[in-house]
Order: sequence, then structure tokens, then C-alpha cells
Amino acid sequence: MIKAIANRFVESLIALLLMSVVIFLLSRLTGDPVALMLGDGATEADRQALIAELGLDQSLPVQYFTFIGNALTGNFGQSLTASADPALELVLSRLPASLSLAGVALAFTLVVGIIFGVFAAVAHNSPIDVLARLIALIGQSIPSFWLGIVLMYVFAVQLRWLPTSGYGEPVHYVLPAATLGLFTLAAITRLVRASMLEALGSEYIKLARVKGLSETVVVWKHALANSLIPVITFMGTFFAVMITGAVVVETVFAWPGIGRLAYESILARDFPVVQTVVLVITALFILANLAVDILYVIVDPRMRSRG
Repeated sequence: MIKAIANRFVESLIALLLMSVVIFLLSRLTGDPVALMLGDGATEADRQALIAELGLDQSLPVQYFTFIGNALTGNFGQSLTASADPALELVLSRLPASLSLAGVALAFTLVVGIIFGVFAAVAHNSPIDVLARLIALIGQSIPSFWLGIVLMYVFAVQLRWLPTSGYGEPVHYVLPAATLGLFTLAAITRLVRASMLEALGSEYIKLARVKGLSETVVVWKHALANSLIPVITFMGTFFAVMITGAVVVETVFAWPGIGRLAYESILARDFPVVQTVVLVITALFILANLAVDILYVIVDPRMRSRG
């Protein structure tokens, strides 16, 4: 098991290193930060001095290794906005808002998606099953920005039950979490339904029924326990969907997270902050998948034997 976990850890480090190369190159191709920092009134001497100060007169390999060295020490540069805050501090100050929203959305989708999937499998081909599949289809088809605007109009503007924006109170999480979690809710419902249908037709479930166990115990304990393995497998992907999808959702609901920060920084061409946001999101994605891989190795003995 230790060997399998070590292999996953090495693969995660390689993935993070490769992504740092992509982020570095993209940041060099999206515009000229020197022109943005100096403005129109700068002279050529000012331009050359700033290029030398930023190290942009060095070759790309030298610039990359300088970037990696600074990143390992937590130095991602300063924001190009008027505040000139360190980019990493700016991103980390927004990170709790994004993580809390993703956590609430993921918890909501796990609970509701598992319940929908179980009932859809138990009542196979019934109206309940059709309704669950319809919700899954709608959830994977509706764009997040459109859904967020519709929910805001209905529940905040018309019914006045919920706020249109804000952060800090439980009521502020309802609309953003529902918008963010609908796509993942559809995926979890489909996964659980398919796994439950397979489990309910297996021999150990038939044996449990022959022994006289109640249908509730058979379904919610024995069948569901084995049906959750595919959900665990895709947990890293689900978390990544929450974080990356937050760019749209946080912008719609004015949520003070890193998704909205990325949007604002792109508009302002604040390259150090954009670069830091992408790298932090990438690191979160890789860490989430590493945690899922470790959990999967612990849960599934077959993975331990494969190494």
C-alpha cells in the first residue's frame, strides 16, 4: 500500500511541474506586462529598466527556473493593480470563500445525488426513476451562468426569499451552492443509479434477502456500500468541477472567492494574480485527486495488490 501511495505522490508532483510549465508559457503569450505597468507616458529607458528588473531580458529557461524558485518560497510577484498587494496573499485571502462554497455545494450534491440515485434504482423504470434521470439530464445541460440568473430572479427578486449576493451567513450559500452543484448532482445521481442497479442484481444481495434481512437494510447498507466506490473514484473530478466552475458562479453572485478574483484579474490584465490563481487551483485539483487515490487504495484491496 505504501508503494502505491508513493507512486501516486510522485505522479502528482510530475503533474504539478508540467502544469507550472504551461502556466509560465501562457503568461508570456497573453500580453506585455511591461506596457501595462508603465503606461503610455513611459520612455524607452523606463521600459528597458523595468524589463531588467523583472528579469524579462533573460532567456525563457532562466526565467522559468527563476519563477519556480520564487514559487517555492511563496513569491509570486505583486499585483499590478493600485493596491500592489503580493499576489499569493491576495489569492489566499480569497481562498476560504471558494473552499467553503465548494464544500457546501459538494456536500449538498453528495447527499441529494445519493438519495436520488438509490430511489431511482430501487424504483427502476417507474415515474421516480424517470424523474431522477430527467433531473440528471437537465443538470448536465443547463449552463451555470443561466441557471444562476434564473434562480436569482425567481428566489431573490420575485419571491424575496434569498439574497442576490453576500458572504458570511448560511443563507448566502443557498443559491450559489445550488447553482454550482447541479452539474455534479446529475453526475452523482447517474453513477449511484447505475451502480445500485448492478448491485441489486448481484448474488450477495439475493443471499441477504434469503437470510430475511429487511429491504431497508439490504438497500441502504449492503447495496449502497458497494455502489459508492465509483463516487469515491470521481470525487477528485467533482471537487475540480466545483473549483473551476466557481469562476462563473462567483461572478454571477458577487462571491468574494478566487473565481471572481481570476475574472477581475483577467479583465485588468493582472498577470501575476492570474498566474497565481491558476497555479493554486491546479495544486488543489492535484491534491484532491491524490487524496482520492490514497483513499481508493485504502478502500479497495485490488488497488493495493496492483501497486
